[in-house]
Amino acid sequence: MTDAPSALTLSAIRKKFGALMAVDNLDLAVAPGALVSLLGPSGCGKTTTLRMVAGFEQPDSGRIEIGAEDVTRLAPNRRGLGMVFQSYSLFPHRTVAENIAFGLRMAGASRQTQTEEVRRMLDMVHLSGREDVFPAQLSGGQQQRVALARALVVNPRVLLLDEPLGALDKALRESMQFEIREMQQRLEITTLLVTHDQEEAMSMSDQIAVMNGGRILQLGAPNEIYDRPQTAFVATFLGTSNLFEGKVGADGKMLESVAGSLPLPAPAMPGSALTLSIRPERVVLGGAAAGLPVQLAGRVIASSFRGSYAAYRIALDATGVEITAYRQADAALGAEGLAIGDRLSLGWPAEDSIIVTA
Repeated sequence: MTDAPSALTLSAIRKKFGALMAVDNLDLAVAPGALVSLLGPSGCGKTTTLRMVAGFEQPDSGRIEIGAEDVTRLAPNRRGLGMVFQSYSLFPHRTVAENIAFGLRMAGASRQTQTEEVRRMLDMVHLSGREDVFPAQLSGGQQQRVALARALVVNPRVLLLDEPLGALDKALRESMQFEIREMQQRLEITTLLVTHDQEEAMSMSDQIAVMNGGRILQLGAPNEIYDRPQTAFVATFLGTSNLFEGKVGADGKMLESVAGSLPLPAPAMPGSALTLSIRPERVVLGGAAAGLPVQLAGRVIASSFRGSYAAYRIALDATGVEITAYRQADAALGAEGLAIGDRLSLGWPAEDSIIVTA
């Protein structure tokens, strides 16, 4: 990425479907060569935003620019975009080579150019030698590579990815995340990705735009959004978080919540209503919690083994409030994991809690 002007800019974009405000005054700037993910639940407006960038939907108001060009009212085929859909949308009765060459043929490229570019793309997506087979003869991952090659062969100004890995199983999806990201970085192609998968957004993006209700609630690097969520929605949608609502005590240093008195990471206005967020991996369990400013006691009511870590639900003795905590697998969890009914102390450093808006 560079300090050059944005490769893709959305300014005050609005879109309604009847009484539904699908996208509400949305602003977004994507730097050249960056991959930005639109992340959010179904109905948040992310797919509608992508379709407006692609030209399949027209905004009611606002402006879409690619580079310095206003493309708001341009037809899709005049925007210089490449697009990969979740369903891949390959032509079933055309070979792999014919699928990849389709955009070049529509642009009037010579047969020699088509052949050379198809060969180059097949090599790039590791499908050399499969140019004469049909999509039905390929695995899901191979079909996805063909769709990606077809989008990239026309040298698009911006690449649009609409849930491109949603049809793949978990192992293949994770593998393709690395492949797409490596290719995107190598080509330095500006990319807008739509996904509802938090891990996918975290692993592939330079920036994540968390959306809800047609708006971007927070935009930033994956680690920034995860470590410093600004709202309760972002804290719980991007990962898991324990939320504690309450009022700031008279000294401005403690939050009086249903879980008890919890130290704030920074002084706040006495009497004001606040919400604290604490990530499960920041909760310290057992003897290691001794001496921490948050000192609570509880009982394990549920546990889940997740490979590299175990997740626990702990009911606090004093209030019954439930807290989620993670313990990393630094030893065999079967030997050292907590069992349902185990009693323990827990806590966390005050600086590991984050003040978020409701």
